[in-house]
Amino acid sequence: MTAHKETQAARKRPVRPVSADLQRVLRAIGTGAYVVDEEGRILSVNGQAEQLLGLSADRLVGHDAHDLLHRGPHGRPLPRTQCSMRQAFHAGRTAQADEDYFARADGGLLRISWLITPYVCGDGDDCTLVVFHPVEPAPDADAPGEPVAASLTELERLALLAETTTQLTSTLDVDEALRRLVGLVVPRLADWAIVDLITERDEVWRTVVVHAEGGTLVHREDLQGPMPPVPQRSQMPLSRALRGVASTLAGPRTYDRAPDSGIAVEQRHLFDATGMHSVAIAPIRSTREVLGALTAGRCENPLSFTAADLPLIEDIARRAGLALDNARLYQRQRKVAETMQNHLLPQMPGVPDLQMTARYLPAPHASQVGGDWYDAFPLSDGSTALAIGDVVGHDLEAAAGMAQVRNMLRAYAWSQDEAPSRIVERLDEAIQHITDVSMATMIFARIDAAEDGTWHLSWTNAGHPPPLLISPDGMAHYLTTGHGLLLGTGVDRERPDATAGLPPGSTLVLYTDGLVEDPGHSLDVGLDRLRRHAAALVHRPLAAFTDQLLRRVRPERNDDDVALLALRIPDREE
Repeated sequence: MTAHKETQAARKRPVRPVSADLQRVLRAIGTGAYVVDEEGRILSVNGQAEQLLGLSADRLVGHDAHDLLHRGPHGRPLPRTQCSMRQAFHAGRTAQADEDYFARADGGLLRISWLITPYVCGDGDDCTLVVFHPVEPAPDADAPGEPVAASLTELERLALLAETTTQLTSTLDVDEALRRLVGLVVPRLADWAIVDLITERDEVWRTVVVHAEGGTLVHREDLQGPMPPVPQRSQMPLSRALRGVASTLAGPRTYDRAPDSGIAVEQRHLFDATGMHSVAIAPIRSTREVLGALTAGRCENPLSFTAADLPLIEDIARRAGLALDNARLYQRQRKVAETMQNHLLPQMPGVPDLQMTARYLPAPHASQVGGDWYDAFPLSDGSTALAIGDVVGHDLEAAAGMAQVRNMLRAYAWSQDEAPSRIVERLDEAIQHITDVSMATMIFARIDAAEDGTWHLSWTNAGHPPPLLISPDGMAHYLTTGHGLLLGTGVDRERPDATAGLPPGSTLVLYTDGLVEDPGHSLDVGLDRLRRHAAALVHRPLAAFTDQLLRRVRPERNDDDVALLALRIPDREE
C-alpha cells in the first residue's frame, strides 16, 4: 500500500471544530488554501483546494498535511527534513516557495507555488495558514498579452486578499478599519492611498490621504476634508466611482481638460500636490449602497497601473465596503442604545444631608450597551430607595428589559410598605410572567435617618455583588448578608433581609459586575482590588472618589458595561 493510501486509510484523530470566521476567510481566498493546527493536522480547507487536489474535505480534515500531500518531483514521499514548508511550519515563521509538488487523488502531481504564515484562529489557538497556487508553464516573453502588476506575484496577490479579509472583518470601528485598509495598500501596491467616503447626510468627505515616506505612513491632513457633491452626469473617474459605476485608471492628463464639477477641481489639486503619475480608483460598496471610493496612487514607483491591476483594487475595495458597512451599522445601533439607556437612567434625588452620585459606562470594546442600571428615589414613608442591577444581555433588548424592571420596582416600592425582600419577591414573580427578561441580578435597599442623626440601611440581594462600606478612616468591608437567588430562576424560595448601621462620614458603594470581573482572574481578585482602591480614595470628595474608582478599578480587558452608585453619610460635625 502506498504512503498516500496508508494516510487515507488511517483513522482520523479528533480535531477541534473551526469557527465560522475562519471558514469565511478560507472561502474568500481565490486559490487553494487550508489551515493546520499546531501538530500539522488539517483543520479546514476551501473549495478551491478540494478541486485542485481532487480530494473532498472529509478526506483532508484531520490528516497530517505533510504525509498526505507533500511529494518530491518524481512523486515519492518527501522526507520531512527536506521539506522547506515543514521547516517553516516548525519555526513558526512566514515563508514561500515558487515550486513544490502536492499529491493529487488521481495519483498525479500538482506543481505549486505556496505561502505559509502563522495564523490565530477565532478561538485564540495558534494555527498556520497555507495558500497554494498551481504553477503554469512560463509564458513566452515575446508573446503578446496584457501586462500584470510588476510589484506582486499572483500568489502574493492572493495572500494580500486573504490578509485583507482577516484584517478588515476583525474590527467594528470605522477609524480602525480605515487604518488597516491603508496599511494593506501602502506601500505594497501604491505610494499613496486616498479614501473618499459618503456620509450618512449624503456628503462626500476626503477622509484619508496617506503617503509612504521611508517606511512610515504620513497623513496629509491638509488634503483631507469636505468635498463637493457627487455630480450625476460626470464621466470623470472619481465621480463615476462615487456613483458606483466602475473602476477606472487615471493620471494627471485625465484632469487637464476643463473641469466639469467641483470634484474634478479637487482631483486636479490632488495630483498637483502629491505628484502622482498613475492612480487606480475603485468604488467602495456595501450590499446596500455605495459608501465611497478607494484611490491607490503611484509617484516614486515608475510603473503605471494597468487594467490587470483593477480586479485586485476592486477586491480590496469590496472587502473594505463590507467591513465599513458592518462598522457603521454597529456604531449606529450602539449610539441608539447608549442614547436610550442614558435617557432611561435617572437623576439622583435630593436627600437632605445625604450625598449621592452615580455613573454609567458602556462597554469599551465589542459589546454594545446592556442591562446595567441604578436607581434612587423617595418612598412614601420618607425613606429613600436605592437599587443597582444587571439584566442579562448586551443589546437594545437588554436595555429595554432594564427599563421594565426599574419601572416595576418603583411601582411596587412606592405602593407597598413592605420589607425589601418582599418587594423583590413581587418583582421576581412579575418579570417571569409579564416581561421578556430572562434573568437579572439586583440589590434593593432602603436608607433612612433616625431622630438621633444615625443612618440605617436595610436591603436584600438577588444574586448581585455585595455592597462595599468604607469608614472615614479607610476601613472597608463588604456587606455579604441578605444574599439570595437572582431574578428569573423560577425557584420559589423566601428571600432574606439584612440591616446595618452606617457610621458618620462613611461611604457606601453599589456597583455591577463589570467593575470587578476580569477575564482570566477570579471574582475575589476584582473584589479585593475594589476594596483596596476604595479605602485609599475615601478621603476624596464623592464625585472625585467615584470617577477615580472607575478609572483605577475597571479592568482594561473588561468588555462589559458598568453602573455605579455611591453615597456618603454626613459626618456628625457636619
